[in-house]
Amino acid sequence: MNNPLLKSFDRAPFEQLKNEHFKPAFIDAIEKAREEINLITENMEAPTFENTLEALDFSGKQLDRVSSVFFNLNSAETNEEIQKIAQEVSPLLSEFSNDITLNEVLFKRIKSVYEKREGLNLTPEQKTLLEKKYKSFSRNGANLGDSEKKRLREIDAELSKLKLKFGENVLAETNKYELLLTNEESLRGLPEGAKEAAAQLAKSKDKEGWLITLDYPSYIPFMKYAENRALRKELSLAFGSKGFHNDDLDNQENVLKIVSLRHERANLLGYKTHAHFVLEERMAETPEKVQSFLTELLEKAKPAAEREFKELETFAKELDGIDQLEKWDSAYYSEKLKQKLFNLDDEQLKPYFKLENVIDGVFKVAEKLFDLNFKEVFDIEKYHDDVKTYEVYDSSQNLVSLFYADFHPRPGKRGGAWMTSYKPQYTLHGKNSRPHISNVCNFTKPTSTKPSLLTFNEVTTLFHEFGHALHGMLANTTYPSISGTSVYWDFVELPSQVMENWCYEKEALELFAFHYDTGELIPMELVEKIKESATFQEGIATLRQLSFGFLDMAWHATDPSKIKDVKTYESKAFEGTNLFPETPETCMSVAFSHIFQGGYSSGYYSYKWAEVLDADAFAYFKENGIFNKEIATKFKEHVLSKGGSENPMTLYKRFRGAEPKIEALLERSGLAKTKV
Repeated sequence: MNNPLLKSFDRAPFEQLKNEHFKPAFIDAIEKAREEINLITENMEAPTFENTLEALDFSGKQLDRVSSVFFNLNSAETNEEIQKIAQEVSPLLSEFSNDITLNEVLFKRIKSVYEKREGLNLTPEQKTLLEKKYKSFSRNGANLGDSEKKRLREIDAELSKLKLKFGENVLAETNKYELLLTNEESLRGLPEGAKEAAAQLAKSKDKEGWLITLDYPSYIPFMKYAENRALRKELSLAFGSKGFHNDDLDNQENVLKIVSLRHERANLLGYKTHAHFVLEERMAETPEKVQSFLTELLEKAKPAAEREFKELETFAKELDGIDQLEKWDSAYYSEKLKQKLFNLDDEQLKPYFKLENVIDGVFKVAEKLFDLNFKEVFDIEKYHDDVKTYEVYDSSQNLVSLFYADFHPRPGKRGGAWMTSYKPQYTLHGKNSRPHISNVCNFTKPTSTKPSLLTFNEVTTLFHEFGHALHGMLANTTYPSISGTSVYWDFVELPSQVMENWCYEKEALELFAFHYDTGELIPMELVEKIKESATFQEGIATLRQLSFGFLDMAWHATDPSKIKDVKTYESKAFEGTNLFPETPETCMSVAFSHIFQGGYSSGYYSYKWAEVLDADAFAYFKENGIFNKEIATKFKEHVLSKGGSENPMTLYKRFRGAEPKIEALLERSGLAKTKV
């Protein structure tokens, strides 16, 4: 078989790929990686940093490439066949990973180098790699007895399958639900663009009328603008009950199995809970510190959130006689109140945020800050027509990165927005191999009469994911396992969240916020209103984010053996952060992909943790000018290019000169003056 994945490749050969290529490529790449490990363990020479640690980090490159292509497709362009292959290969990968971690000869060599580390004259990056590898082995079972190692393998194989099944169910539930409206009256309040998109979606499926789905570009405008409260309720309950129907797509059993296996795994490795295991390798260090951090923010945010909620309740009652504000009323009345208070709504702003202009804007911001130039190219293979491809150059015309951008929803693509990589950056034999980075989002598609126009929230999402992309693109380290976004999970959100700040600044908006039809620059009074409204309902938003952090810790920082019912347990975790009445038909945990499919288990708090870093970092820019080259260069050199090569707080202090202060976040979010 002429399989492009069996050959060495630089750019991913998307257009040559067939589904039948994947499994043979995985089997072949695992075998090659095994041989590379054998060369290390069978080496008769005494263990050194070079012949053991370095050799290990550069092993399995082909397997990493095949994995990144396959699993990124499973997120962005999947189908039943790919999902079936994922279920087949995930246990193979889990087994291979265990084969390495539990390889006694390999660990002995690493341990030998680790014990002599003080006399080896290693660079900071080499020290980090050595420490990381040694800990990775000891933390993942290298010191266990044979029967415990066997059980660890069984747990990891089962977890890999369960996480995939969890994600498949959420995607299937999202795709399954459709609200077909045939009476235009049902769409009252919906902006013309959203109505046109709904009509176009219905037409694409050979249906008459307007089609609303659970994809964000369809769901969010309906919840925000549709006057029909009964339909908002129907849609909200459908969204909130994904994976919660006691059918073959139900995720309740998967959640209980995942948390139980994670807990057993942590105990096996000598940790009290899964959270204790995870947080040992995070800036926060312990579950107690995370709980304390979340509680401190809750104390600041809750009075503001309760005040804002009362204001929203009063407003809804005065406007429409609503006696009890429900979850499906939140976005609708918040938008109405925002319009009243600031004379501002998304529909006023959207004409100034044509997708192509916003992309151009984020590129210009990157150029002004980091001297990057983006050139769209058309000879790079891609996995879907929607994908745009770019080459990224520095001011000396050196290639910095390839960049893939995939911005619109479709049935084979999971919801949300993320950054990923098809090839990491590393330096080998004196050659700096540049990364291939991708941003994947779900923004409204163009219609027959309008281009893709973004809400302001979507603009900040694009800047957020692009911040992650910059972290990947500007990587400049030696070893692939500590390059780019391979950093502590509560540090990884700093580059993404700090980028969002530019969306609120006049100097940045002037680069790209032009009316799609007239070419007029966004009026400065609208810019002022964006800034004024930036802290609108910040208390409610903070409480919501904290609730997810508390839920994550509830699942992972305790012994789950006594949990019998997912919904009951979740409701208890939400008790301190609830504003709206409980809806028995919905359950968040069963669709909480971040913690049950993605890498955020015991780490959801990191969004708020990184907000402290990003508010403090951006305050530094604000003091000296948002396009200050000196500060941008420090950020590039000490944060964006360094990956996980040193402790994140060491890197941050080099950039900022001091540790971050929570006051910057409280000040920015308008919570600083909140009485506790």
